[in-house]
Amino acid sequence: MNVNEIIPRLNGVFRDIFGDDSISVTADTTSADIEDWDSLAHINLMDAVEHEFGLRFKMREVSSMQNVGDMIKLITERGR
Repeated sequence: MNVNEIIPRLNGVFRDIFGDDSISVTADTTSADIEDWDSLAHINLMDAVEHEFGLRFKMREVSSMQNVGDMIKLITERGR
């Protein structure tokens, strides 16, 4: 799986979680870039991403993510 396959799927997940069809994430997107991305939304987001890509993030992976690029890297390595 490559970035060009992952980004559209992530955009769908982000749009669903945040209820905003205008969201378009990039590798540089952080929680500061999305108004409603708080700790509760983050939990829901991680769950939805895991479901979308058929994987489970480890707690240390979730806590070390600095941006969507970090998420993409993990999905590339382990997702389907």
